[in-house]
Amino acid sequence: MMIKEYIKKINPKYLKLALLVLGGVFVMIFIAFIVIYNKREELLAKAIQSAKHKALLEYDINLAIKKAYFSGLNEVTLEEVRAQPKDRAELLKIQYLEVAVKLWPLIGGDVKVAAINLHDGKLSFVKKDTLSNYDFLFRRKEEDTTKTSAKMNLAELANKLINSVLYKIPQNMRLKDFLTTYKDDSTSQQVNIPEAIITNGDLSSTIEINGKEAVWHALGELKPDKKQLYLKLFADGKAVELPILRKKYGLTLRFDTLETDLKKVTMNGGELQMSGGWAAKNLIIHHWRIAENNIVIPEGSIAADVLIGENYIGLDKSSEVSIKKLKAHPYGKITFKPYKTISLGVHMPEIAAQDLFDSFPQGMFDNLEGIRVSGKLKYNLDLYVDIDHPDSVRLSAAMQKDGLRINSWGKTNLAKISTPFTYTPYEDGKAMRSFIVGPSNPNFTPINEISQNLKNAILTAEDPSFFSHKGFVEEAFRASITANLKAKAFKRGGSTISMQLVKNAYLGREKTLARKIEEILMVWLIENNNVVNKSRMFEVYLNIIEWGRNVYGIGEASRFYFGKHPSQLNLGESIYLASIVPKPKSGLYPFQYDGHLKSYLSGYFRLIGGLMARRGMVADDSSNYGFYNVTLREDLRPARPDTAQVDTVKVYDFEKEMEETKGFLERLFGGGKKDKEQEN
Repeated sequence: MMIKEYIKKINPKYLKLALLVLGGVFVMIFIAFIVIYNKREELLAKAIQSAKHKALLEYDINLAIKKAYFSGLNEVTLEEVRAQPKDRAELLKIQYLEVAVKLWPLIGGDVKVAAINLHDGKLSFVKKDTLSNYDFLFRRKEEDTTKTSAKMNLAELANKLINSVLYKIPQNMRLKDFLTTYKDDSTSQQVNIPEAIITNGDLSSTIEINGKEAVWHALGELKPDKKQLYLKLFADGKAVELPILRKKYGLTLRFDTLETDLKKVTMNGGELQMSGGWAAKNLIIHHWRIAENNIVIPEGSIAADVLIGENYIGLDKSSEVSIKKLKAHPYGKITFKPYKTISLGVHMPEIAAQDLFDSFPQGMFDNLEGIRVSGKLKYNLDLYVDIDHPDSVRLSAAMQKDGLRINSWGKTNLAKISTPFTYTPYEDGKAMRSFIVGPSNPNFTPINEISQNLKNAILTAEDPSFFSHKGFVEEAFRASITANLKAKAFKRGGSTISMQLVKNAYLGREKTLARKIEEILMVWLIENNNVVNKSRMFEVYLNIIEWGRNVYGIGEASRFYFGKHPSQLNLGESIYLASIVPKPKSGLYPFQYDGHLKSYLSGYFRLIGGLMARRGMVADDSSNYGFYNVTLREDLRPARPDTAQVDTVKVYDFEKEMEETKGFLERLFGGGKKDKEQEN
């Protein structure tokens, strides 16, 4: 009634004009439709010719289509489609392809696929030696990248990319006998889809791996118009695994089920916001860089809220990683303009300590498996890095405990180093030899029988705040990140003596991601629960670390280099021994044929000696803090240069290592320029 009354109030002239305009628009659309309909075959031929030209010009691909025609009002059929890169193996072959597009979006310029019918297709990836038929995918276009990057808006680019993908997902599809293969000089893989069907957005598909070596199934609900997707992948009778990952990259990745869910994509105030997630059951991961053993996650999920702006990509704090009872909230942001910055963080809400340890994936932290604890824990990490301004690094990390108590140890008793124990050093995974760390070993030296010079030199060079910190020094980590950014390579870590001790005494020399995280956890447990006192930790450290080829502990090192008991070491000998801790196998390289040190090491002596003097450990010394008082045992001295060839390559490497060490210590503890001014 209200609409009728409103129409009555409109001036008849305006109403008549509006009807005429509207009628005219409809007539124009109808005429355009008739013209397009009559010329559609001609337009199709031009479109195909344009596609062929673009494929050849931009990607060096010869595109051939034997037949192309309209098989309905909005349906195009292509027969015998072939794509072959120049001088390469054929990439794609499709016997029959029928595509239907939605009419209304087409009028507005958007091509949205309504239905696909494809059968007898083959996609072949071939690599022979260094040549492949898919290298065009990684080829950069020759264009003015400066102008492109200056105008690039990441949010708009991502939105366009997502839309272009979603628009190609049909509401209805029938795919039959589509084979994808990969072959190179050492491996091959076949993935065949005998049938995949989408009916009104509901997907069901069967996938065969290497014939019928494995049969997978994919189910899903696809709603591209609402920007929502859900997919589930599982296999018949066994886990899903793609063998080529193991053969080619040494990566084992398998699972019982994997689900992925895109819930929402919106553009809000120039920012693209995406919400989605993944979930897996019985996920197994193994790679030699990740962990020694299989990592098993019975049940885990990730919920991610991704934010993309004009010049940044971010992960919102609402994102959540869940493994059993453990829930953590990772977040971060990478900004590309005007400066390249990275901010990362993790917030783990308070959790029962036992639930945390029980939630750790099996095979990831072997030494902590079976540990029984009580109390509560929570964790926070924040890191900010400006790539172009390395000195701007900010780092904050803290594990907070409430009533934490260790009731019993698991596989490894972390308190074992409180009493005499057997230590076995490893090198390249092989045990070198075993010895007792205790009084029954004649080379064992109690802490009170070790020269104070040696103890002070080691503490100054490796960990000045060892007796006051709780296992970690944020400033050392921050300084190491800064140093590595400046060097544009990994040059220095931020390990404390506590971390070095745990790595040597419990973990061996495996360099995996899991081992590094386990090292941090073990250090935290020892240091924050008074498992071993500091003096004993330092004593064990000095008695087990490597000081040269098959030289372990200060007792052996002191006698090996100088024929002395550790209590007799002078200042120069102590600073020298501290200098070789980062690279112990280079221990003999700095010596000349007369047993004295080469001159390049004098800068290190000035730095460490100067730091010790400022801390009141030694008197200020203008003669390089004992540099000239270091004399190697005669039977270890190298031959004179005129009677033997000097190993210049190894000596050069050690000199470079000392310069890098000196530079790092100067950045971390100060010195350098200030010390030179004092000397002058």
